[in-house]
Amino acid sequence: MSGKYASDPTWASVEPIPLNDGSETGTLPLATIAYSDEYLEATSYLRAVMAANEMSDRALKLTDDVIAMNPAHYTVWHYRVKNLFALKKDLTEEFEWLNKMSLKYLKNYQIWHHRQVLMSSRENFPTLPPNELDFLMKMFKQDAKNYHVWTYRHWLVRHFRLWDEPREIQDVDLLLSQDVRNNSAWNHRFMLRFGPRSDEPDGGMPNSTAPPPEKGRLAVVDEDLVDAELEYAKAKVIKAPENRSPWGFARGVLRASGRPLSEWKDFAKKFVQDKVEDGKVVDVEVKSSHAVEWLADTYGEEGELATAEAVRMFTLLKEKYDPIRKNYWDYRIRMIAPATWSQEIPTSA
Repeated sequence: MSGKYASDPTWASVEPIPLNDGSETGTLPLATIAYSDEYLEATSYLRAVMAANEMSDRALKLTDDVIAMNPAHYTVWHYRVKNLFALKKDLTEEFEWLNKMSLKYLKNYQIWHHRQVLMSSRENFPTLPPNELDFLMKMFKQDAKNYHVWTYRHWLVRHFRLWDEPREIQDVDLLLSQDVRNNSAWNHRFMLRFGPRSDEPDGGMPNSTAPPPEKGRLAVVDEDLVDAELEYAKAKVIKAPENRSPWGFARGVLRASGRPLSEWKDFAKKFVQDKVEDGKVVDVEVKSSHAVEWLADTYGEEGELATAEAVRMFTLLKEKYDPIRKNYWDYRIRMIAPATWSQEIPTSA
């Protein structure tokens, strides 16, 4: 084999291990991958040093080359971490290199797992590095809904216990001011305000192991915080009534605080206005289908006296505002009005 590594005296002591795709034993692969000669050579030397469990500067440099050619090669990332820790390398330099890789490969999972593994080292990072959140915001400028970056940021909050760190909520506010439909930012806000204060990843659900109706409820409720967050959500709903995110956020806040949906009943009615002539509803002006669903659920919670109104709201959703989920709305109608759900139900009463 000839190439970059074969001609380098640094690697003279290493016997490369070539790729074994089964052809040497007479079993031809169903589909071969057209690797470049450079990649085949680099990975043959990678197999050799990994087999020898070598921890060295040359091995670390080799991982640079392989990652540059294939950043999704998860095995080489694991080997790189082992080298970094074994050689007690300056992880600040590693992060500088990693930042460049992150901006180049925005959707690469291995990069963010590597970052988390490095940041997990309490010896190197007893506290959050001062520039870490700045870099995450730089990533969000490229893609404000990048799943890998948000997952990593959730982990940072748990790892460094940042729930009440002012910068966290400030960044969320900024991102939502830029795009009120950023569901990832709404999710992060809920986790900061109402998520469990532990290091364990459990989806951000308070009392996640408790049975209904306690599941999702906070053990201790800060009523002022709840009021403030509901007002925040209202302001965002007014800005974009058909945006599901703040409606969902408000549902989560009410559930966490043990409050009923009816608390937002009057607010939801502002987006669902009946047109009345001669004392009869002749039409409905709907500015938000999510408000219709909210009212349907609210009426459903109020019992038999409000059943007809709940059915009317569900029918509006079924026939006009969310027909793609017609079967689901039929199911909801059947649950609250089994005797009438299959009949033709008018959209106005």
